[in-house]
Amino acid sequence: MKDGGNDFQGWLLGEILLACLLGASLALFLTHPVLQTQYDLPSLRLVLQTTMCLAGMLVAVLAAVRFSVEGRRVDLLLASGFFVTSLSAGVFAIGPQLGGQQVHPAEGWSALLGGMLGQALIAAAPLVRGRSKYRDWAIANAVTAAGMVLLIAWALLRATGPSLPSLNVLDAVTKPFYLTGTLALQAFIALVAVIGWAERFRRRGDDLAQWLALGFTLMLFAALQLVFQPVLASRYVSQGDFLRMLSYSLILVGAWRAIRFAEFGRAVAEERARVAREIHDGLAQYLFAVSTHASMIEAGAPLEEAVPRLKEAAVLAQQEARFAILALSSASGTAPFDSALRRYVEVLTADGLLEVELDVDTSIRLAPDEQIEIFRIVQEGLANVRKHSNATRAEVTIGQRPFGERYVTITDDGEGFEDDSGAGQGLKNMRARAASIDGGFSLRSTPGRGTRLEVVLRT
Repeated sequence: MKDGGNDFQGWLLGEILLACLLGASLALFLTHPVLQTQYDLPSLRLVLQTTMCLAGMLVAVLAAVRFSVEGRRVDLLLASGFFVTSLSAGVFAIGPQLGGQQVHPAEGWSALLGGMLGQALIAAAPLVRGRSKYRDWAIANAVTAAGMVLLIAWALLRATGPSLPSLNVLDAVTKPFYLTGTLALQAFIALVAVIGWAERFRRRGDDLAQWLALGFTLMLFAALQLVFQPVLASRYVSQGDFLRMLSYSLILVGAWRAIRFAEFGRAVAEERARVAREIHDGLAQYLFAVSTHASMIEAGAPLEEAVPRLKEAAVLAQQEARFAILALSSASGTAPFDSALRRYVEVLTADGLLEVELDVDTSIRLAPDEQIEIFRIVQEGLANVRKHSNATRAEVTIGQRPFGERYVTITDDGEGFEDDSGAGQGLKNMRARAASIDGGFSLRSTPGRGTRLEVVLRT
């Protein structure tokens, strides 16, 4: 927590210095009107608008991906806000120009109001908490609702006809009060976003929050420039446009960092779940058997029956723990996996009821997740052979074909069966384990001639 506080203090100092610099620049422009330059470059303005629209759409997509991973409402509002901002700019501001038409006042006002609505959603995002239960269509529903509002607003604005004032104001003196008020409201929304995301960064240490607060600081001063300067929305390029372009670049960098962290966090969560499943499916079962046999001895069960079973369960638990440690800690190679698998086969065949021939090509490279799942598949497959097939011999092969295809096969000389439509849980588990490592699973069995199971590993 101390490190997080230091990070926030360092960021806050930089934010204050940036605000002072931008404030001084704004004051300089206001006190020296000759510096309030606007350049009549419609092509450049169109390029800047399109670039910011695409950047906003990318941020929306990245936020939507993080929402699909974590389900947080903050990402729902963030993605929806950037979608609405980009769509309104694309439909009302960029679209007409690409079609060779002028941006009419109705479209200009619709683009302005759509941008404010999107920014309002973004500003509200750090204020919400919790996770959404409905992820599939949440963002689409939010964007659709906002789009309907914008379309209704556009239709009403178009209905006003020529009486609707234009956004192309030649000087700040003649700017209507309602336009000044609207632009001031836009600046206020940006200020709320800065405060909200800064507070979220202070409270949670969210990396994306500091980038959003920094980006909206630039947007705030870009909006303030529009409040005090002429608004030439369709053709001219001003200093505020470059500030907005820079803000989108910073936010895009932050969103990219956030989605990479979210994917890493999901990978860590999946790895934790997998390790927990391995402990539950393997070691926990053997320890339960040890506890059961110990309780039987305490209850007075014959020692000549209970002690061998207790010893066998303890050996299996020891073997399971050894394999889990080796498989989870190894980065590559098959030596630990090979030795663990051979030890398991030795314990399995110690009673002489089943003969197992194990053939492992030690030159094959197996990833840690492949080692674990292959071990479980072999374990489950041989358990099925012992319990259900009445086989006396089984063969396990882990090899590689001439074209580099790695495979695992388990064959037995048991009774076989007609089909696997009524397959038990063991067979379903093996299919799921093969799928978890992107492997292909096939099973062929003939009554009276045994069964052959094959897993083809990913290339």
